[in-house]
Amino acid sequence: MHCPFCGADDTKVIDSRLVAEGDAVRRRRECQSCGERFTTFETAELVMPRVIKRDGSREPFDEEKLKFGLTKALEKRPVSVDQIESALNHIKHRLRSTGERELPSLRVGEEVMTELRNLDPVAYVRFASVYRDFQDVSEFTKEILKLNTDPG
Repeated sequence: MHCPFCGADDTKVIDSRLVAEGDAVRRRRECQSCGERFTTFETAELVMPRVIKRDGSREPFDEEKLKFGLTKALEKRPVSVDQIESALNHIKHRLRSTGERELPSLRVGEEVMTELRNLDPVAYVRFASVYRDFQDVSEFTKEILKLNTDPG
């Protein structure tokens, strides 16, 4: 690590501590050339897979788009912001853990449906109606019956 004061590349780690609930390491360093001390933080860089859209185009994973979809489905439902954040983290973790560099948008949608099914059945049916493009009431009925008979 280069010293931010003199630019020398000979720095020594004096102290290391876990921070951010163990998700990062804080290192206190000292430059061997000028003697100045500084702090660095080290975190894992986790790359999300690219999304292959239904039309075949590819785009970077967009967390804001995912959050918007979840929030819209859960609008006016008794689900806390913490629960939504937790659901987002579960979805991102499962998508990353596939090890794939690209995933179809259908896979992302299915992960969202899994989380919504566990969070709130009404939000699940709302999302499913848009995601699966329900055309009439019978499709809503089928999905609700499936929700009632299949525990997960």
